[in-house]
Amino acid sequence: MNITIGRSRPLVGEFQVPGDKSVSHRALMLSALADGTSEILGLLEADDTESTAHCLQQLGVKINRKGLATLVEGRGLSSLIQPKDDLDAGNSGTTMRLLSGILAGQPFRSTLTGDDSLRKRPMNRVIEPLSRMGAKLEASTSGTPPVTIHGKKPLQPIEYQLPVPSAQVKSAIILAGLFADGTTRVIEPVLSRDHTERMLGLDIETGKRGRSIRVGGGMTIPPRQYRVPGDISSAMFLICAALLVPKSEIFIRNAGLNPTRTRALDLLGSVGAKIRIEGVEEISGEPYGTVSAAFSHLKGEVRIDPSTIPLVIDEIPVLAATLAVAGCAFEVRGAGELRHKESDRISAIVRNLREMSVAVEEYPDGFAFESKKTVLPAIVETSGDHRIAMAFAVAGMALDGGMAIPDPEVASISFPGFWDSIRRFQ
Repeated sequence: MNITIGRSRPLVGEFQVPGDKSVSHRALMLSALADGTSEILGLLEADDTESTAHCLQQLGVKINRKGLATLVEGRGLSSLIQPKDDLDAGNSGTTMRLLSGILAGQPFRSTLTGDDSLRKRPMNRVIEPLSRMGAKLEASTSGTPPVTIHGKKPLQPIEYQLPVPSAQVKSAIILAGLFADGTTRVIEPVLSRDHTERMLGLDIETGKRGRSIRVGGGMTIPPRQYRVPGDISSAMFLICAALLVPKSEIFIRNAGLNPTRTRALDLLGSVGAKIRIEGVEEISGEPYGTVSAAFSHLKGEVRIDPSTIPLVIDEIPVLAATLAVAGCAFEVRGAGELRHKESDRISAIVRNLREMSVAVEEYPDGFAFESKKTVLPAIVETSGDHRIAMAFAVAGMALDGGMAIPDPEVASISFPGFWDSIRRFQ
């Protein structure tokens, strides 16, 4: 099925976005390791989180819906069971990498696999530190899934400095550290998403080498109630649409406002975006509140350097599409990780912008384009990537003729209901 998203009527009113994907994955996994039953409110019901839930169920964890809540009967740190079949992470890199940390500390053999896209994504950055902790991990000759994990209990605690900023690698080591005989320390020179350490309440220090997170082996994870805020990365698609479409003004309630996730809002503000944040509260260790956005005449340039990349990695596709349509200049460097997402997102962004007649320079670790007054509608090549499909749909909402989107169903990976949200303004 193909759809075309063309020039939109003003976006006006209140919106809710699905639960935060990063928090949802972690709430499921930490609940599975808790000593008792936890309740998760606002869990994202999408393909990626379904993959995590299904893998945990294969490990003996009972997960049930009760009204609007998801109940997870935790098995503690010592009672996961050996799965009878391979664990299928689907398209979810978070599931693959974070579960690797948990499975490294189990006294059994397990295999993690995924779809065609996930089986092309690199795992050596996770395999290397987990192997140092005493687990044995076997992947393809190119370091890609399937990954067979021969767990060890207890693991060896390590001190590990991340060579490349990555919240997924950091979280895998932290989760493995729960099964170590002693204290594991992870040092990140550049801040990345901090949901795992927040949700575990870990000790954090900042020194000359960067930010240091310590996790003690054998710590008890109590059952609790998690409230998942709205996903700010999903909200960005609606925010950017409102910025581009004249007379728009929207309010997104209960949006997650973790400071490691809101840098994209600051970048848009630097070129004149009318964005406000109000009513900030904190629950389950995560700040949330209301984000409002209104049509804005964006002007200027945005340059993203390597230190900022971990804080905007998911938002780069929609930033690129939005800034191109608005006539702003944009440069991204230090984002080589984008080549190893659901698609090679650097190539996908560049290819689609060129189809829109934007002159883009492509680099191994990013891309750049200068301001251009007029861009053209095009047929999007999504490469099966949810963020590419939604980003260029946003561009279409501000263009006569619109953008043709093949395989729009890929949006269900992270934002079920996205097309319904924007079609009512077509």
